[in-house]
Amino acid sequence: MADRSNPLQHAAYGGPGWQPRLRSLRDEADGIWGTFGIDSEYGTLRSVLLHRPGPEIVADDPNGVQMLDRVDAERAGRQHDAIVEAYTANDVAVQLVDPPPTPQPNQMFMADLFAMTPEGAVLARPASEVRAGEERVAARGLADAGVPILRSISGTGTFEGADLMWLSSAHVLVGRGLRTNSEAIDQITVVLEAMGVTTTRVDLPVGTMHLMGMLRILDRDLAVAWPTRLAVAAVEALEDEGYEVHYLPDHDEAVGGFALNGVTLGLRRFLMAEGNPVTQAFYEALGVTCSTVEVDELAKASGAVGCLTGIVARDLV
Repeated sequence: MADRSNPLQHAAYGGPGWQPRLRSLRDEADGIWGTFGIDSEYGTLRSVLLHRPGPEIVADDPNGVQMLDRVDAERAGRQHDAIVEAYTANDVAVQLVDPPPTPQPNQMFMADLFAMTPEGAVLARPASEVRAGEERVAARGLADAGVPILRSISGTGTFEGADLMWLSSAHVLVGRGLRTNSEAIDQITVVLEAMGVTTTRVDLPVGTMHLMGMLRILDRDLAVAWPTRLAVAAVEALEDEGYEVHYLPDHDEAVGGFALNGVTLGLRRFLMAEGNPVTQAFYEALGVTCSTVEVDELAKASGAVGCLTGIVARDLV
């Protein structure tokens, strides 16, 4: 038995052999943790978290589970498979979560369930009772991917990850509206302040869902917005950060085709919903290379490529 009369003789008490942990959490990302972290909306996409929908999305009352129409589960599953294939073709690692025993109807909308930072995830707290508890599945998936969870929204805060977007490595935009309230934004602000990141909050119009649905950033100086939906304060924040803001050309494609609801794969590379020729030509005229996937069945659940994709890692800028 070792002599314990002087604890400072033992490493366990800070004596010889003690090894202080000197690296920051961010510095440990490549060793202790998995691959994670973003500080922009346009850095090359490296890793995503998805859930393949199954029978849980079939609802006799679609409106009761916040869907627009009845969904064919088999066809939706095939369309989701094509999204996975599109990511894989673009060298994006895909991790699928498979919640037991029966997933909730909206579980596939992984973008809503967390927001990523350079140091880990902020776990969401969805605003509707229909989606309460989905964040537990996201938390498990993040843990399996080796992602630290910095904060879980608590109290009466509600937050969905699609309401937060990175304008720069030191500035985020957060939308306050139906899905995200001020209490949650206050909590997020504290987390980001510790990283030296400023939070700008903007109000979203009544009858809209998420900030992500009205804004996409496609390059370090290029943003596309939905006119009449994105707040003036958001446009001003974008312009202050050096973005040139362009506006969607076709309202029908924006509403019916989910033409803005895509994912930036890298600088001026965009994965978007198929069947939006006017908007696709508009993007391409801006120098954006578009990849398309069919999502019309998935969209009956009120979301498309962007909503389905939980962003885990991008190249940091």
